[in-house]
Amino acid sequence: MNRWSLPLSVLLALPFGTFGALAAVWLRGFTNDVYFQIGLVTLLGLAAKNAILIVEYAVLKKHEGYTTSAAAIEAARLRFRPILMTSLAFILGVLPLAISTGAGAGARHSAGTGVMGGMLAATFLAIFFIRGSTR
Repeated sequence: MNRWSLPLSVLLALPFGTFGALAAVWLRGFTNDVYFQIGLVTLLGLAAKNAILIVEYAVLKKHEGYTTSAAAIEAARLRFRPILMTSLAFILGVLPLAISTGAGAGARHSAGTGVMGGMLAATFLAIFFIRGSTR
């Protein structure tokens, strides 16, 4: 059974990451350069993966007999820790980019700051939005 609401739930989670990345770059006074845009592609891939994990798990719980709202809440509860661990590993992995020094540091600052800000927003805002939109 194909439902348009499932891919829509995943797609609607992506603006949170984009907003967080743009806000972080703007707050630090950087520009929207090609390095930032490459980081944005990476960020949106991980944000979409996190959304897919929650949505697919909610569908599985729905097929197990849970009500729609109970399946969404259970999926968000059970997948929160793995998503949080993946996101924090990603954020801490790009931290050296955001605080780097030396030759070429400007490019690394832009990419690292955008990815960090976007992943923070995608993780902590989109989790609750996705859970609510799968109801």
